[in-house]
Amino acid sequence: MYRRIMTEMDVKLGIRQTLAKIEEAHAKRVQTMNVPKPLLVAVSKTKPVEMILDGYSVGQRDFGENYVQELIEKANDSRILEQCQDIRWHFIGHLQSNKINKIVNLPNLYMIETVHNTKLAESLNKAWEKVKTEKPDRNKLNVLIQINTSGEDEKNGTEPSEAVNLYRFVTEKCPNLNCQGIMTIGRLGHDYTAGPNPDFIELIKCHQDICSTFEKNPTELQVSMGMSGDFVQAIEMGSTIVRVGSSIFGVRAKKLEV
Repeated sequence: MYRRIMTEMDVKLGIRQTLAKIEEAHAKRVQTMNVPKPLLVAVSKTKPVEMILDGYSVGQRDFGENYVQELIEKANDSRILEQCQDIRWHFIGHLQSNKINKIVNLPNLYMIETVHNTKLAESLNKAWEKVKTEKPDRNKLNVLIQINTSGEDEKNGTEPSEAVNLYRFVTEKCPNLNCQGIMTIGRLGHDYTAGPNPDFIELIKCHQDICSTFEKNPTELQVSMGMSGDFVQAIEMGSTIVRVGSSIFGVRAKKLEV
């Protein structure tokens, strides 16, 4: 019991501390940039429902999950459905085409942040057409375009040079999708004593290219970058969505080899 109470307090404290850092970083940034306060997505992957309930109890509404099966279980959990009716689920992992139908029908699905090619965009568009027909209250599915700014083979995402073309495809060929912006994971462990994160610089350049090409106000297009170790620096660079996990929920346990 004692251990559980401490865990609950840590989650609530983690949310408050993270929001305070976001507020501080945003206050510094608005002096040079006219941008909205960043949205916090609390990354709850591998963490129990109890921790999500704790975060929700102090006002957190946006939660991110990386794995389809885990999101299915959590989104349909009776405690979540009863106590977290305004929760907004963000899927932030790699989405395989054969799992699209499983995820688009989930209650309170808010956004797919990892649309990395035209095939996935087209499949999501077709799947959402059926969802929209069966549930008229669900108009468009919010998505972000994932860009592989670091060029790492193990990371998904379109190449930066294709960002404009993929954005064009989603906005012009996928009427059931609402493309709210772009995201990157980037290379982990950047040394900020050596200067700004090149992945953040690259994503901001993609943002500028899209806004320029389509004559959009920069404040209309979201930029999702920054995690527990660097979300403050990401906000200083122009991020409008940060994905924070371990700073809120604690370090994730490593999977045991079997």
